[in-house]
Amino acid sequence: MELMTTKKHAALNILIGLTVVLFFAACAGKTHETDSGADSTISVKTETVTTTPITNEITLSGNIEGTTTVKLGFMVPGKINLISSKVGEFVSKGQLIASLEATNYALNKQLADVQMNEVKDEYNRLKLLHGRGSLSESDFSKMNASLQKAQVQQKLEMKNLNDTRLYTPISGVLLSKQAEAGEIIGAGTQLFVVSDIRKVTVLAFVPEGELGGLHIGQEASISITALGKTFAGKITEVGAVADAASRAFTVKIGVDNVGLHIRPGMIAEARISASGQKEGILLSAESIINDSGNQSYVYVTDKAGRKAFKRKVSLGKMSANKIEILSGLSIGESVVVSGQSKLSDGSSITIMK
Repeated sequence: MELMTTKKHAALNILIGLTVVLFFAACAGKTHETDSGADSTISVKTETVTTTPITNEITLSGNIEGTTTVKLGFMVPGKINLISSKVGEFVSKGQLIASLEATNYALNKQLADVQMNEVKDEYNRLKLLHGRGSLSESDFSKMNASLQKAQVQQKLEMKNLNDTRLYTPISGVLLSKQAEAGEIIGAGTQLFVVSDIRKVTVLAFVPEGELGGLHIGQEASISITALGKTFAGKITEVGAVADAASRAFTVKIGVDNVGLHIRPGMIAEARISASGQKEGILLSAESIINDSGNQSYVYVTDKAGRKAFKRKVSLGKMSANKIEILSGLSIGESVVVSGQSKLSDGSSITIMK
């Protein structure tokens, strides 16, 4: 009987012990779940959406051109015997750039001179006869016409001889050379390009919707990536007729090229501050995320600041190192500006102060 009582007490003690173990295990599980829940909360920084004055700035991309650019070639055919300048060198107005072998043209000029002298001597002899009445008016008129032809031929051969020497009509930089000494070229072939780049022009196109904010004399900031520099410029021309295909207008901006470092063909970005300002929403670029479909979105917090939700937004222009938000946000909402890369739609958050 005592043995049975002892066994009952032992079984009861084991049961009590198991109950206690299970109780503490359950408590530990709850604690672990609580800790896991705390660990899933993501710390972020937020910013309240407000309006900011935005300067109405127009940004245009364009190409650099010389103020005046000329394409040069010989008026007569021949063999090039001299090219005096190299590409990239500065040439002055009236400077010799190239010349042709002139022997044939010089001989033609001498022949024209001889013919002119012969005709002139004959003219003078017949003029005396005409004055004495020994020569008819008709014969003297024919002689006079022959003299005029000889004079014209002499001038033509002189011009051809002079055209074997090519001079630049402007001061500038030799941009292009399409021939070498020894080559035989035809009349009118374009061989050289000279451009006056002491002042250059940025040629850009502006949409018709932004044309109203531009006028001649307006200042512009010109950035040239190839040089890593920014230059001051002014609008010199605003197109009056739109391009039929793009519906854009041409705009020309003059820039002083001190040191001749800016060269035609370079790409330039022009920033022009149009008149007036507007109010808009600006966010730092880091707070905006683009998905695989190139859709832009931000994370907006709920009123309690405990969760973050994705919100699609439409972007405008860059302004003061921030991006303009055209639609998707309202004034007073709270947007995540730091830590958003770890978030997903509906994530639990903790807002850092």
